[in-house]
Amino acid sequence: MNQDEQNYLNLIIKILETGETRNTRNSVTKSIFGEKMEFDISNSIPFLTTKKLAYKSVIYELLWFLAGSTDNQKLLDKNVKIWQGNATREFMDKNGFPDREVNDLGPIYGHQWRHFNAEYKNQTTDYTDQGIDQISNILYLLRNDPMSRRIILCAWNPCQNDQMNLPPCHIMAQFYVSTDKELSCQMYQRSADIGLGLPFNIASYALLTYILAKLSNLKPKKLIIVIGDAHIYESHIDVLKEQITKTPYPFPTLEFKADKEYNNISDFIIDDFIINNYVCHIPPPDAKKMIMVA
Repeated sequence: MNQDEQNYLNLIIKILETGETRNTRNSVTKSIFGEKMEFDISNSIPFLTTKKLAYKSVIYELLWFLAGSTDNQKLLDKNVKIWQGNATREFMDKNGFPDREVNDLGPIYGHQWRHFNAEYKNQTTDYTDQGIDQISNILYLLRNDPMSRRIILCAWNPCQNDQMNLPPCHIMAQFYVSTDKELSCQMYQRSADIGLGLPFNIASYALLTYILAKLSNLKPKKLIIVIGDAHIYESHIDVLKEQITKTPYPFPTLEFKADKEYNNISDFIIDDFIINNYVCHIPPPDAKKMIMVA
């Protein structure tokens, strides 16, 4: 049995059975607080199998974060629509950004990861050498001081949260290197849309751990996800009730192209990620009703 994915399904069951009903900013949810799940990523990559994961979209988004981009148009050019709802003229006018260009998302993840707290102007500004490059700092520590307890990535920036089209949901990650040169990641998520968002987040941070391990001559070991508000949107309940009846398949594996040298974050492109043996259940037709609203 794929126990790691079964634990995800068990979380869905727990929320459906014990969650309190809450009227939130954007929808009615069933919610519980303070959950944890763990994935062994030493020999596989946790792409959920009880429904089809659009893993290429996850990879494109992660590379976009790592490039420091906040321009949604770059994702749309790859037919990735994860952020589309937060980048429209209507959404930005409603949320206090009438002067911001369509598809400019403000100082979200990419900006904080690569240029933390640099004064934000727009999505086309060159922020080279501005702010704190957290990814470069993490790589330096992994390579030069792997026993450090300060290998931390933080996207939550109270100084700039109100400038973001959507404040970060996955707000912090800490990386830990074992004496066997194995790399683990523990991510804290203040808010998790269990049906749609969380599968993407699990996959994304597993991929990030693989990338950092590759660049640091380490082996991936473990991904731990800690969740604050773990919620299911009312409109997702029927689809998730169907999903929890599925038996998980084994997770696929990930390898990088063997004929290429990787020295920097910018060396990775979508074609470098080789996903092997991804078998999944096809979601029911009404799964299209599940809309990302986190």
